[in-house]
Amino acid sequence: MKISIMTLFPTMFEGFCNTSIIKRAQEKGLVTIECIDMRDFALDRFKHVDDTPYGGGNGMILKCQVVIDCLNSIRTPDSHVVLTAPIGKIFKQAKAHEFKKYKHLIIICGHYEGIDARVYDYVDELISIGDYVLTGGELAAMVMADATIRLLKGSIDEGSVEDESFEDGLLEYPQYTKPSVYDGKEVPKVLLSGHHKNIEEYRMMMSLKTTLENRPDLLEGKELSAKQKELLAIIQQEKNK
Repeated sequence: MKISIMTLFPTMFEGFCNTSIIKRAQEKGLVTIECIDMRDFALDRFKHVDDTPYGGGNGMILKCQVVIDCLNSIRTPDSHVVLTAPIGKIFKQAKAHEFKKYKHLIIICGHYEGIDARVYDYVDELISIGDYVLTGGELAAMVMADATIRLLKGSIDEGSVEDESFEDGLLEYPQYTKPSVYDGKEVPKVLLSGHHKNIEEYRMMMSLKTTLENRPDLLEGKELSAKQKELLAIIQQEKNK
């Protein structure tokens, strides 16, 4: 897989590309990441990439010529193009799974007060990572790239991915490691029992409980197994006592 990131600040990605899972995935040949400086496509000698908005208003708008010329220089028939924008659909785990299937993912980092809306006609989709405003799309691009790369086969242990939050539509159960007692706080005894069936049931219950307490919206309309329904009923009974 190849990920091309169009940005005005390529140095922001140096740490991202050279640490942890992202670095190892590149070393294994699972992904190639390139950062393209959109400023190189400015037409004037001062490398201006933005201008004032038509109709007046605050801030500066990223020029469509700069973005589109940059995009055309790297786009291929295999490319899927994403623009980071507050008006886009919210990025979720399911979208990361979708992204990992593309041979070439291009992420355009929006910036300044906005981007010339004519760019929208040249991209496949607009994506936001949440209902808040960032200085630019670079952090959003890192989030999407990270979530996608870690799903590539060989990036991390497949079992680790399966147990993570959102993979089955629920939040992950609490995790613990040594020591078993710290500052008077003990690890749940069931996790020390070695009884795999009891541990599995406990983790399922705690996943449901964590989701109910922190993200009840994830349970709305979700199809639960008979066992999950049974455990959820127990949790709700305890909660209502």
